[in-house]
Amino acid sequence: MRTVKVEIDHAPYDILIGKGALGRIAQIKALLPQPRVAIVTNATVAPLYLSALQSQLEEGGVNVLPIILPDGEQYKTWETLNLIFDALLTARCERKTTLIALGGGVIGDMTGFAAAVYQRGVPFIQIPTTLLAQVDSSVGGKTAINHPLGKNMVGAFYQPKLVLADLAALDTLPKREFSAGMAEVIKYGLIDDLEFFEWLEANIDGLMARDEAALAYAIERSCQNKARIVAADEKETGQRALLNLGHTFGHAIEAGMGYGVWLHGEAVAAGMVMAAHAARIQGALSDSELARIVGLLQKAGLPVVAPDLGADRYLELMAQDKKVDAGRIKFVLIEKLGQSYIGELSDEVVRDALAAGCRAH
Repeated sequence: MRTVKVEIDHAPYDILIGKGALGRIAQIKALLPQPRVAIVTNATVAPLYLSALQSQLEEGGVNVLPIILPDGEQYKTWETLNLIFDALLTARCERKTTLIALGGGVIGDMTGFAAAVYQRGVPFIQIPTTLLAQVDSSVGGKTAINHPLGKNMVGAFYQPKLVLADLAALDTLPKREFSAGMAEVIKYGLIDDLEFFEWLEANIDGLMARDEAALAYAIERSCQNKARIVAADEKETGQRALLNLGHTFGHAIEAGMGYGVWLHGEAVAAGMVMAAHAARIQGALSDSELARIVGLLQKAGLPVVAPDLGADRYLELMAQDKKVDAGRIKFVLIEKLGQSYIGELSDEVVRDALAAGCRAH
C-alpha cells in the first residue's frame, strides 16, 4: 500500500493507494467521531462495492446509512444534492456523522459539498472508484455542483479526512472512463513534471493494459504532484490554478455540448490540445512537441479534436470560467514541455487556437 501525505496545515490527511484499499476499515473507523456513517454512491457503483463496504463497517459496529444517487454529470445539481440532505435529515444524522463518498468525481464533489454545508460541516472520507477521481478530484478538497451557466460554479473548499484509492476498482471501469482519467494523469506531466511526461510516453501501452505496477506508480506520482501544489495553495490564489490546464477550454465543451455528453477527461484532453496550439502559435512549442502531446493523448484513447461550437460560443462560455479576473479570461499556458504558467491570450490567438483545436490532426 502506497501512502501520499497531503500536508495542509489545518487539515493534513493521507491518500492510500493499492489493491485492497477499499477494505481498510480500521483506518476509516479510527477517524470516525461517532460510529455512524452515510455512504453516498450512485446506481452504477452501488451494485459493485456498496454491499461489501457496508457489511464490513457494520461488522465493526458502525451504523451505516446508504444513499444511492443517479449516475452522471447531468445529475451534479442542486436537486440531486438535496437528495443527500433529505436522507441525512430524515435519518436524523448529526454533526458527528461522517459522509463517505463511494464513486467517481461527481459523487466525490457532491458528497464533499454536502459535508461542507450540512449542519455547517461534517467529516467526510473519499473512496474514489474511477481513475480520474483517484488522481485528481478526490484530492485537494474542491467540492461543487454545476450550474446551467457554468461547471463547478457553486461549491466550497473542504478537505477529506482520508482518501482510499483501490486499484481493484479500476478493473470494472469501462474503457472510456479509464481513458478519461488518463487525461488528468497526462496533465500533471505537462504542467510541471517533464520527467513524468516522458515516463508516460514510454509506459502508455502498459498503462492502457492496466498493468498494476505501472498504474500504482502513475497514480502515486499524480497524487504527489497534486498534494504538493495543494499544500502550497489550498484556496487557489496562485499556483494551484495550474492544475486547470485545458480546463477553461474543456469546461466550455462540457457546458456547450450539455453536461454528460463529453466526459470531463475527454473535454480536458481536447482543451489541452487547444492550449498546446496556443503555445505553438506563440512559439513556445515546436511542431514536434505539439505532435508528442497529441500523440500521447491519442494513445490514451482520448479525443484530440474539439467540437466546433463556434469561436463566439466558446468565448461566451469561457467568460464564465472561475479564473476570469476583472473581466479577463486567465488561461493555463504551456511555457515549454513540463512547464506552465497563468496568463492571458489575445483574442486573435484564442480564436486561432480554437480553430486549430477543432480541426482533425
